[in-house]
Amino acid sequence: MRIGMMADLYKPHVSGVTMYISLNKRFIEQAGHEVFVFTFGDVDYEDDESNVIRSPGIPVAETGLYLNFRYNRRAQRLLKSMDIVHVNHPITSGHLALRYAQPLGIPIVFTNHTRYDLYAQIYTPMLPDVVGESVVRAYLPSFCKSIDLVIAPSPGLRDVLQSYGVQSNVEVIPNGVDISPFQAPVEPVSRAELGFREDVTLLTYMGRLGPEKNLPFLLRAFGGVASAFDQVGLLILGDGPVRDDLEDRVRLMGLTDRVRFTGLIPYTQMPRYLAAADAFVTASVTEVHPLSVIESMAAGLPVVGIRSPGVGDTVEDGVSGLLAPKEDLADFTAKLARMIGEVDNRKRMGEQARAVAQSYAIEHTAQILLDRYEQLLQVARPKAQKRLVR
Repeated sequence: MRIGMMADLYKPHVSGVTMYISLNKRFIEQAGHEVFVFTFGDVDYEDDESNVIRSPGIPVAETGLYLNFRYNRRAQRLLKSMDIVHVNHPITSGHLALRYAQPLGIPIVFTNHTRYDLYAQIYTPMLPDVVGESVVRAYLPSFCKSIDLVIAPSPGLRDVLQSYGVQSNVEVIPNGVDISPFQAPVEPVSRAELGFREDVTLLTYMGRLGPEKNLPFLLRAFGGVASAFDQVGLLILGDGPVRDDLEDRVRLMGLTDRVRFTGLIPYTQMPRYLAAADAFVTASVTEVHPLSVIESMAAGLPVVGIRSPGVGDTVEDGVSGLLAPKEDLADFTAKLARMIGEVDNRKRMGEQARAVAQSYAIEHTAQILLDRYEQLLQVARPKAQKRLVR
């Protein structure tokens, strides 16, 4: 099969969607298929993989997004030669799939990766909250009705899509993770290298430092447990637009000796950093299928989070981690305190987390995706033959 992955932005931008596309591309290619990524951006950027097809666009501030409403001629020709196109951002890429692929009878798959309503509220705060949700409600139902397969990475996100009026059948296929590097034996980064004492209970967050991740809330909760527990630290792995603000907050809170920022870490080194920690923590409620949570679970870390689509679908409260029932500072802080204080329970939940992560192995989820592609092609081929006869 020739598969076209369509995305509004791709590498060097770092995000869960980028990781999803890159990882599935690699494993699907290993299965003997061709995968092309159609995106926008700097056409002179040197990709570290083959078949990334970039069309020029207008950069949007510092978001990493390039805006355009058409592909260049080479991209158009290639896209029309695909057997399947898989849309990963609904509006621009979705529109182009309908424009270029649908008239040729090429099956269109869409994975909804993001709570677009919540992202709109975060990134366009000058607009009323209802604007983001209104756009989603106006566009997604009709777009989903127009295509061949709608995928949600978790049951919670399927429910969100249906609440927005999406009446199409939504199939749940988890976003796969290459868990093998996180489950292989590794030498942990030493606590001393990270700036912590060996006897510290080390909590860690891994991911983009963006406003959608609710990191000020996490810092406030950590400040609460830091005042109650002498030997607890927080390691923040990653970088992003709010890092300077977060570091300022840490200084104002008097926690510079308890919180460490690493900046961007090479992905190949992440297993060593996770192996140094005792638990993974996140306060994000915008995730739909959080790769960082699954990777941390694969490394044997129990998770403290907030019950919401994505995190709540991945972590079972009291089994593989602890979930605050809502975005409430007291509730979340209490969960952090339990994770720190209940050592035996923390270890038990870490073992359960490692076992649960197996169900998200990329080898398993990529094969499910390939099977669904083939099913769609079996339906599309007879239709295409009828058109040729006419």
